[in-house]
Amino acid sequence: MIRKGDFIELDYTGRIKDDKIVFDTTVEQVAKDSHIHSSKYKYGPVIICIGEKHLVKGLDDALIGKNLGKYTVEVKAEHAFGKKSAELLKLLPLKLFAKDNVKPFVGLEVNVDGMLGIVRSVSGGRIIVDFNHPLASKDLVYEVDIKRVVTDPLEKTRAVLELVGVPFENIDILDDKGIITLKAAIPHEEIGKSLAESVQKLTGLKSVEFKTKEEAKKELKEEIKAEQKEEVKKEERKGAKEEEVKKEEEEVKEERKEKAKEAKKEKPKEN
Repeated sequence: MIRKGDFIELDYTGRIKDDKIVFDTTVEQVAKDSHIHSSKYKYGPVIICIGEKHLVKGLDDALIGKNLGKYTVEVKAEHAFGKKSAELLKLLPLKLFAKDNVKPFVGLEVNVDGMLGIVRSVSGGRIIVDFNHPLASKDLVYEVDIKRVVTDPLEKTRAVLELVGVPFENIDILDDKGIITLKAAIPHEEIGKSLAESVQKLTGLKSVEFKTKEEAKKELKEEIKAEQKEEVKKEERKGAKEEEVKKEEEEVKEERKEKAKEAKKEKPKEN
């Protein structure tokens, strides 16, 4: 039975309840059949953590208590992308678009101060842009196939990083400690600290450390140098030991020679 905090691997397809139109899917053939296929998207089962808002709330909540298998889940608009808000319909001046050489028309997707919206009306110098989510006020239906519960810390860590969009080069886990090599440094220390704490909390690791490729390469070089120095020391110790053994053997030989000489001197002469 799936509980909050569990990592699960699943396939899903989301449809708008009223018209059955597919708006999202992890199944490539479904995407092709629904004419929403994108070469930029990596299709296939995804790993998510239940209760961490990796899915819309209604679907996330519905999966708690389920077992492995296939389910159809209906999600009301208020538990999906919310109801439309009149406050998110903004009247903007045409000059705002003109400065970027954009000619607005009904249906155009725009980005204004980091907010995505759709042009709903163009009248003279006034443009109405809808910043509501395209699926706001829509009841949804999800077809879900829960394939397995994920317990491997490595898979969990990889999933969290992919879900938050952090590009990484490599993940090493040893004694419940995670070392993650990133493709680029995290711009702010506080962000890195917060992300490390989040990964640690979700995956159950004792600690999480981020490194850049350059830092990892530098450490690897230092490790190689240290190993080479240790090899040199081993050879030196080996050489010193061989010299010591050789010296001892020489001393034993000399001692035997001396004893042989003494024995010869002490041997009585025959008449």
